[in-house]
Amino acid sequence: MRRFRLLLLVVAGSILLLAAVMAIAAEPPVVTIRHALWDASQKPLYQQCATDFERGHPGIRIRIRQQGWDDYWTTLSTGFVASTAPDVFADHLSQFPEQVDNGVLLDIAPLVARDHVATDIYEDGLYANWGRGRAQYALPADWDTVALAVNLDLARAAGITVDELRNLNWNPRDGGSFGRVAARLTRDAAGHDALSPAFDRSQVVVRGYQTAGSGGMMGQSEWSHFAVSDGFTFQDGPWRAPLHYDAPALAQTLDWLVSLSASGVSATPEQLGRLGAEAMFASGRVAMIAVGSWMVGYFRREAHFHYTFVPLPIGPLGYRATMRNGLAHAIWSGTPHPEQAWQWLRYLGSPACQSVVAAGGVVYPALRGAGQVAAAAQRRAGSDPEAFFEMAAAHTFPPPIISHAPQIKDLIANAIDAVLLGRARAQAPLARANAQANELLKAAPP
Repeated sequence: MRRFRLLLLVVAGSILLLAAVMAIAAEPPVVTIRHALWDASQKPLYQQCATDFERGHPGIRIRIRQQGWDDYWTTLSTGFVASTAPDVFADHLSQFPEQVDNGVLLDIAPLVARDHVATDIYEDGLYANWGRGRAQYALPADWDTVALAVNLDLARAAGITVDELRNLNWNPRDGGSFGRVAARLTRDAAGHDALSPAFDRSQVVVRGYQTAGSGGMMGQSEWSHFAVSDGFTFQDGPWRAPLHYDAPALAQTLDWLVSLSASGVSATPEQLGRLGAEAMFASGRVAMIAVGSWMVGYFRREAHFHYTFVPLPIGPLGYRATMRNGLAHAIWSGTPHPEQAWQWLRYLGSPACQSVVAAGGVVYPALRGAGQVAAAAQRRAGSDPEAFFEMAAAHTFPPPIISHAPQIKDLIANAIDAVLLGRARAQAPLARANAQANELLKAAPP
């Protein structure tokens, strides 16, 4: 009897073990989706999105990796070649054309259509920027504009009011009221401003205005807002040739920026060095700089004086202009888990995740109206971002989006660098670079 009971226990145990094994075997394996981004301040927000997503998708795990800007793109490019790229990643329009040419982005247009994903929920233009023809390569994540950051302590000391700052104009001949204000804000070691006959430009301690650098072919916060407000256009539309870097408006703008350095109002590229315009502003050595809205948090942390953001100057054609860029999330075309990557990408672009990002107040999410939620969070933290929204309602334009991007970037950047370094007046090198760029584009696919 005892042996019979023991046998029953063994049989029952075996049945339970077999049932457990079969249950485990019946469960689909958990898929890990690797997600990469470069902005450390956004990682906690997207980590919260990942936690929320996993609750509703128990078969998918999200693993987020963050690297600084330079390392990020190097690692990503290596991953495309070595087939180790992340499944989903934050993308930038400056990198997008090359990625399309190289076929490393998954076309999500069929998935958008299959799942009836609404694409009109985003701010105007953001979704379209990430497509080409009938293909779509990303869902928008956020948007940004450029405004003017001003050291209010220095402005008040110079007798310059906020109302005056909000109504500046510029032109490439004498700089307009913006040029005069920049000169008034500049100070040498003896306290003379740049309008004074006694001003010593070899002993400048505060620069009135500082350009961040050359800005390459985009010039997002460096020169594009000035040039476009004087009539410059990069191209006639995304992916469309020819390019217009030979336009007189761009040459006039760059030559005028060089003149600011020659007069001592701005530091030369050599004087600026690796420090950067933002750091010079935060240290009180520069009174005004053009900055992107992604820098709001940086100034709140680093600028220990009174400052404000105001709209960019009105240009010669009577309007203010700003590049309206926007980041997105894309799927690597080589992902081994395209369906799970799509589920995560779709969630990233949904109101559920975008509301989490908005509440963090780091960037302005792409979802209509979410930017104001983020702005409210910034105001509660002590910043006033209204100027960036004023610029969003001004004349906005996308960055250049074109095939043969790496070669064209080099051509245009080298020409602009030569101008800003004082090696040549702008028109001739820009015309040469533009002609070479357009020759490359003649061979680009339609």
